[in-house]
Amino acid sequence: MTDHRTTSRHLCYAAILATTFFGSTRLVTQENSEFSDNWPNFRGPTFNGTSETAKPPISWSEDKNIAWKIELPGSGNNSSPIVWGDKVFVLTAIPATVDGGDSQPQPAPQRQRGARGGGAPLLPTKFVTLCFDRKTGKELWQQLAVEATPHQGTHGDHSFASASPCTDGKHIYSHFGSRGLYCYDMEGNLIWKRDDFGKMETRNDFGEGSSPVLHGNTIVVPWDHEGQSYVIALDALTGETKWKKDRDEPSNWVTPVVVINGDRAIVVTGGENHGRGYDLETGEELWHVGGFSSRPISSPVVFGDSVMLASGRQGYVISSMKLGSAGELGDGNGLIWSSSESAPDVPSMMLSGDRLYFLKGSTGILNCWDAATGKSKYGETRLDGVSGVYASPVAADGKVIIVGRDGTSVVLEDSDVFKLLSTNTLDDRIDATPALAGNQIFLRGKKYLYCIEGE
Repeated sequence: MTDHRTTSRHLCYAAILATTFFGSTRLVTQENSEFSDNWPNFRGPTFNGTSETAKPPISWSEDKNIAWKIELPGSGNNSSPIVWGDKVFVLTAIPATVDGGDSQPQPAPQRQRGARGGGAPLLPTKFVTLCFDRKTGKELWQQLAVEATPHQGTHGDHSFASASPCTDGKHIYSHFGSRGLYCYDMEGNLIWKRDDFGKMETRNDFGEGSSPVLHGNTIVVPWDHEGQSYVIALDALTGETKWKKDRDEPSNWVTPVVVINGDRAIVVTGGENHGRGYDLETGEELWHVGGFSSRPISSPVVFGDSVMLASGRQGYVISSMKLGSAGELGDGNGLIWSSSESAPDVPSMMLSGDRLYFLKGSTGILNCWDAATGKSKYGETRLDGVSGVYASPVAADGKVIIVGRDGTSVVLEDSDVFKLLSTNTLDDRIDATPALAGNQIFLRGKKYLYCIEGE
């Protein structure tokens, strides 16, 4: 293992757990209200795509409610922004130039024969974390994690920086997959790094993209690919391995969640073969459930003492499982309901109250189901102006926001009946999940980072 320790490893780690309660089960957040007031990770402080404190605007355009708009270097259009306090963080992959100057990038190495990814050539690349002032959009710092030539291509819709960072308000964790996981303080100083995970070989050269999840002093990194898959838990202060669990899974792009059930913290993650729950403390597999379709991407959502997993490629599957179950789950043992009627592919599901929102596949067709029963609250609804969707839906203050790939967004009333509040368009393609904080929406496009601000 590489030497990833630093003199900062003995820093006092003050961030501990707090909770969003659902009976005896709760999602992991930080102890103080700062966590719920920010957007600290992919799909926000509840890990379900919602904020309990944000009050986002209903309407915007290139000429309305744009507090600032900045052009981003490189590409990272699937990596979602995160927000903490007065700072906004994004990851990006920037093609390197010869001798560090302004000359053209070096020629791409020969692509692997038979690769079906594409779009992004294999160039020397800088893997970078960017920090911006939340009020003005001014760049405060950027940190180069590593400069390297990717060993494998990526899908033309994606980039080499597709994971989302996460934070506890004291540290920023930037995951670049095969290029490593990097921990910085809030001023951009490197605390530790892990660059010994190996080289991920994804199916059809589609590239990497699952994000890590942070819980107290543990950060969990998923690693499912065409080689030996595993999930690994690291000490969040030092980067040292707590446990590593091999998995019999091919490539998938699911980001896990951590949820407390009774007195146990459980890591829940999906897979093509099985969805699984692991004991956060030991890595022991607690339960597994099968029946999913090809290469899942949609991340889990938690409702009460249950968790829902979905896959929507080459077949639709959504299953709801009881978190406190054990062993192989099925009818009569931990499986609450399962449906093959519809399911999301790239975008994750979103849970607000008992309403489970999701897109059919990666289209602009919306479903709203009762999370307890899996029954539809209102029928499948095509969102006018929205065709393809990669960004996961988000919600706050009675509003549901769904962002289409062409920059068209719809805002709906968060209710048991469909009610369109607005349709909004920006001049950029958007695949990343929005971040909501205060009266602002942060949208990361293929080219720009937008701060949308209401009155």
